[in-house]
Amino acid sequence: MSAKDCGHHKEKRRRFLRRLFATFLFILFIILLTIFIIWLVLRPSKPRFTLQDATVYQFNITGGPNLISSNLQVTVASRNPNDRITVYYDRLDIFAVYRNQQITLPTSILPAYQGHKDTIIWSPYLVGTAVPVAPFIGEALLQDQAAGVVMLNVKMDGRVRWKVGAWVSGKYHLYVNCPAFLTFGVNKFPLGVNVGPAVKLQLDRACNVDV
Repeated sequence: MSAKDCGHHKEKRRRFLRRLFATFLFILFIILLTIFIIWLVLRPSKPRFTLQDATVYQFNITGGPNLISSNLQVTVASRNPNDRITVYYDRLDIFAVYRNQQITLPTSILPAYQGHKDTIIWSPYLVGTAVPVAPFIGEALLQDQAAGVVMLNVKMDGRVRWKVGAWVSGKYHLYVNCPAFLTFGVNKFPLGVNVGPAVKLQLDRACNVDV
């Protein structure tokens, strides 16, 4: 084979590779453009959660300085702000956290479907009996009792799917954090924030949502 023929084959190969690369870039551009157009049309937004109220039946130190017992019912609302996207809540657990330590068992919420602009309201009970906590947490609870205000976090952890028309997405992790300031007033109980009759507190606090 002559040097001329060899050079001709190399040039054809370079042209083929350039065309292949240009085709790849064109296809990638079309895919990204399609995704961008779908995003513009759908404008997807995360569900918006609100902690509406909490009814506290018990929240105190029991059986020792480092054991907390709690029993409360919370009302949480979720609103789907999307016009064209619906939501499947496949799994959702809710629990209470005090000073970054979980103090109730997770309560499972039944799977639910949320349509366009729909609002779902849940009112689960959160219960923890003699839950061991770090020593400094027991001391902090005594200080909060003296001030009459307790800062709790109601958290939700689960899996959701999105639906657009007939298309349903894979599962996404949903994490919700609702801060709650529980105001009891200064009381005389020596072992923590001890609630006799049920105390219902209106909160209406927006929650942080990560998907």
